[in-house]
Parts: sequence; C-alpha cells; structure tokens
Amino acid sequence: MLTGSYDLSLVFISLCVAILASYTALDLAGRTSTAKGTAAALWIGGGALAMGIGIWSMHFVGMLAFSLPIPLGYDLAITLLSLAIAMLASGFALWLVSQPSMPVWHWLLGALVMGAGISAMHYIGMQALMMEPGIDYDPLLFALSLLIAVLASAAALWIAFRLRRQTPYVRLARGGAAVIMGFAIVGMHYTGMAAASFPAGSYCGAANSGLDTGWLASLIIIVTLAVLAIALLTSVLDARLEARTATLSSSLAEANQELTMLALHDNLTRLPNRLLLEDRIDQSMRKIQRNGGHFVLMFLDLDGFKPVNDAFGHHVGDLLLREVGQRLRESLRAQDTLARVGGDEFVLLAELSERDDAATIAGQVVSLLAQPFVVGDHELRISTSVGIALYPGDGLDQQELLRNADAAMYHAKRAGKNDYSFFEASMNTNARNQLQLLHDLRAALSRDEFVLHYQPKFDASNGQPVGAEALLRWQHPVRGLLPPDSFIALAERTGLIIPIGEWVIRQACQQMQQWYALGYSHWRMAVNLSALQFCHAGLVESVASALDEYALPANCLTLEITESTAMSDADASMRVLQQLSDMGVDISIDDFGTGYSSLLYLKRLPANELKIDRGFVSELERDSDDAAIISAIVALGQALNLRIVAEGVETASQQDFLTNLGCDSLQGFLLGRPAPADQFMDAIDQAQADRLSAVELIGDKASAP
Repeated sequence: MLTGSYDLSLVFISLCVAILASYTALDLAGRTSTAKGTAAALWIGGGALAMGIGIWSMHFVGMLAFSLPIPLGYDLAITLLSLAIAMLASGFALWLVSQPSMPVWHWLLGALVMGAGISAMHYIGMQALMMEPGIDYDPLLFALSLLIAVLASAAALWIAFRLRRQTPYVRLARGGAAVIMGFAIVGMHYTGMAAASFPAGSYCGAANSGLDTGWLASLIIIVTLAVLAIALLTSVLDARLEARTATLSSSLAEANQELTMLALHDNLTRLPNRLLLEDRIDQSMRKIQRNGGHFVLMFLDLDGFKPVNDAFGHHVGDLLLREVGQRLRESLRAQDTLARVGGDEFVLLAELSERDDAATIAGQVVSLLAQPFVVGDHELRISTSVGIALYPGDGLDQQELLRNADAAMYHAKRAGKNDYSFFEASMNTNARNQLQLLHDLRAALSRDEFVLHYQPKFDASNGQPVGAEALLRWQHPVRGLLPPDSFIALAERTGLIIPIGEWVIRQACQQMQQWYALGYSHWRMAVNLSALQFCHAGLVESVASALDEYALPANCLTLEITESTAMSDADASMRVLQQLSDMGVDISIDDFGTGYSSLLYLKRLPANELKIDRGFVSELERDSDDAAIISAIVALGQALNLRIVAEGVETASQQDFLTNLGCDSLQGFLLGRPAPADQFMDAIDQAQADRLSAVELIGDKASAP
C-alpha cells in the first residue's frame, strides 16, 4: 500500500475556505430570499457560481494537501465536471432556501440531493487522479462520508433557511453557523480521503498529461478567495442598499401618511378639515339613500372668540380652539364627525335615530361650550351659535347642506347668540343679503363710502354747545344712507370694525381740528368704541397717533364704552382705560344703568363721565321708576365727581327734569339732530335760535298781565 501524507498548512487553508464558503452561502441565502423576479434568478445563478467554487475549492485544496510517494496530476475534464456538480448542488440549495416555506419533506429531500451532489463532487474529483489499478475505498468510511455529507447538507439547509432574514445579530449568528458548517464539510472531505487506499505499485495516469500540482494550489486559493470576496462584498453592499431603500420607503410611507393627514385634517386641532368633511357627508348621504334614516349637519360659530383672540393674543386663541375641539370630540360618538372649517367655525355631522334628536344634540353642544375654559392662567368664557340642517329635507348635496346650516347659524347669532336654530327656506334670502352686504362692507372703506354725522351736545344749565358725538353712517351706493345698526354687527363679526373704528377716530380728530381753528377749543368730541375695538391691542397706539397727527390735546377726545364692555373683564378694562386716561383722553361709560356694574370696580375705573341710557330718558314721563333710577345715577355720578350726560332728550319736560336734577350736558332730537359736518354749524345756529325764541316766549308769558 502507498502511504500518503498531508501538508498541514493547506489543510488549514482548506478549513478556512470551507468556513468562508459557508458564510458566503448563508449570506447569499438571505439575498435570494428577498429578491424578486429577474433579480432572484441572478442572485441564485451568481450565488451558485461563488458558492460552488468555494465548496469545490475547499475539496480541491484538501486534495492538493494530500501527497503520495509518486507523481500526481489531475485530469482537466474530470476536474471541471466535479466543479460543475458543486455549482449545481449550490444552485439547488439556494433555490430551496429562497422559497417562502420549507416543509420537512422538502428539507429532507433537499438534504439527500445536496449531500449526493457534494459526495459526487468529491469522489469524481478523486477520480481525476486516474489512478491505476484504481483507488480502493473502505466501505464503512465511505458510507460514513456519505452520511456526513447528507447530515452536513441538512444542517446547512436548516441554518440557511432560519438565518435568511435580516434580524438583529444575524451576521454574528451566521458567523457561528459558518464555523460549524465549515468543520462539517471538512470532516466529510477528510473522512472520504481516509476511506481511500492506494495499492502498492499504483501510478497516476494524469501525472504527465493533467494539471500540474506545483502551482495549482496557489492559483485555486487566490481565485477562490477573490470570487468569494466579490460575492460577499456584493451581497453586503446590496443588503445595505436594500436596507437604505427600505428606510427610504418607510420614510416615504410616513411622509405620505403625514401629507394625507395634513391634506385631510386641520393642522391646529387635528380635526377633519372641510375636504374630509365633504367626503364624509357624501358617504352619509349614500348610506341614507340605501338604508334610510337621517343625519344632521350642525354649523358652529364661537361667540366671543375674537375678543379673546385680540385681548390675549393668537397663541391663547389657538389653545382655546384646541380645547374647544377636544371638549366636543370627547362628548361625541365614534361614528360622528367633528370638523374645523374656518377660524372659529366647526361643523358636526351626526347620524340620528329620530329627527327630533337633533335639538337634543344641539342643546348639549351649546351647554357644553358655555362652560368656562381654563387656558394657561386664564379662565375664558365663550358661547356658540349653532345652525342645523337635516338630511333628507334641507339640501340635495353636501354643498347645499353646508350653506343652509351656515344660514341657520347666522340666524341663531342674530337672534341673540348662545343658541341653536333650524334651517328654514326664508333664511337663504337673508343669508344672500348678508353675504352681499359683507362683500360691499369689505370694499366700503377703500371706496370712501363711510361718513360721520355729528350730534351736538349742550350744557344743561345755559344751553351752550359743548361738543358733539361722532356717529357713523354708510353711504351705500345702492341702498342709500345706512344707520350703524344695519352693519355694525356684521363688521364686529368679521373683524372689519377694527379698521373702520380707526378711521372713525382719525376722521373725528380731523373734524375737531377744524372746529379748533374756528375757535371752539372748549368743545369735546365723543367717539363710541365697540367691544371688539376696545379689546384690540392697537387701540391705545391708534388713538395717540390720531391725536398727534392733528395736533390735538388729548382731553378734547372722549371715548365712550358701554358699561357691559367695561365690566366684562374689569381688570383688563382697567389697564386699557388707565393707559388712555394717563394719555389725557376722557372716558365715558355709555348706556349706564343697563349692565351689571360693580360699584367697587366703577369706583376704580378712570372714567370722567357717566352717560344715562336713552331707554330711561324715553320713559321718564310715564314711569316713575325710571325717574328714580336716573336720580340715583346722577347722585352716584356726582358722588364720584363724574360728569353726567343724558342722551335721547326729545321733550321739553325731559330737558327740564334732567336739568333740574343736575345733569351736566344733554343731547337728543329736541336739541339737535345728527348732521354731516358741513351742516353741523347751521344746526348749532338753529338750536341756539330756537333756544332764544323759547326764552323770549317764556319771558313774554311771565310779563303778560
């Protein structure tokens, strides 16, 4: 028998090649399992090439490590055949582990096929020696090598299938598995080599014509390492690219989800917006048409939100809107839709069991929002006006339903706010009129359509003029001269009262400058402030600017605010009024006696004047209670050292009563009607002439016998 020996350095290299080939196989299994279509076929083909070369290289390096005391060589054709078998076995293994699942019988059959392929590669590779008379194999070791090949294949397939997904620590797990698989493959090879025996006198038929073993080991090692390195590097780079692609895809999905959220929801409250609401309304209409039933559309507008926004700033206003949305959302059913469709406008879509349930839901909403809100350090109170449209009945499509609910909301607001109103057909006409009026109102300032009329004020004791009250009128191009009660509420609701109010102050100051030039420097000009204008942060600055522009002393201007406005937030009012008072502007509490004044706050307010409401004066002659109230107001004002002004004086008896009671000044139709600036002085002269005539008539009566 010929005794063989091993080059231990090549044996170690063969083990390293086996481990590297095993790791590459496991990594390629991960790539083939995630690839689709043509990419999957390319990965299986390329993987079969790299993995087959790696396994075959381990086998061939192991054979080159073996030497006999005779010259050895390897037949090229048979060697290439063994390489082809290694590639086919590798391709089959990669295809098998790339499948979505691997039943037990697939696994066992695959282990047999792959084990047979590896064994065939080994023993056909041994045949490339072309030994004469031939190689003898120990049956037991031969069978053991086959068993090892099958078991190693089964283990490789199971490990590759389990580790094919990208999970945490998967590369570490693949590394450990590759070491185990490498030892199993090497064990199979050297068991097969141990099974071979070479009779004495044997010679190698390929020694002279086959591959030279002198340089073959180095070439195979270099080529194999290069192929495996390229395959492994390609796999790693592709895995990273896939991971980045997956991350990018996930980011794009999140971005698309966020864009969808932004497109269909309000950014501030995260409630559905008008676009999503209209889609929900269409869905509800189709459902009702199929199955019957009812739903209600409620248009909600917050009463008193603009003063809060102007007094405390947009940040507090935004927080309040969030609180409103949250409170409403918590009280609704899961199938209801609450949407924000404007600044302080919300729409509620709710299914109804009975049509009468709409009033119950609306009442609950009104009651819910009437409760105070705590926003930061502020306790805020608002209310809501609700317009109700029912389907079927109040519209044929979602746009008509929304318009009609909006019209009903405006009706509720005009009726006194903090309530709800059902839609009626007549509201559409009013709504169109209001919409046209609003359109005209927005352009009225730029078109210079506003004018001021001035109602004179007279000293109660001597009848001399002491100034005037500026009263706003709108010279509408179609509707003619409109009084303030026909458009002021609309201006306040839309915020247009702010620029209009600033115009009134400037115009009144300009007129006062002209009267000053005529010598009436003792007159005062009174200007009414709306509640929204009083809460506006720029009020003090706009007043100061107007006085400075027309070079007027501050005490020639009297700003009138209603008692209710002054007392709605007494502390905040006091700060604004104190700033105006420090400037020198006179403050008048208008409509006194109609609100809910606290005498403690009234005493602290920096006011100069109390103005008795015309409602008390008009009933003076018929209601003794009104006379008592006026007497009390005059006494209170005198005690607080305030001027007392009575408005609405229309009869001589009213004039006499108020004069005798101690009022400082009077105004009313008896004394002088509001007139444009160019007619005002004529009205003053006429009033003076009427007063003299009355005095002369009284004198004549007194001197008559």
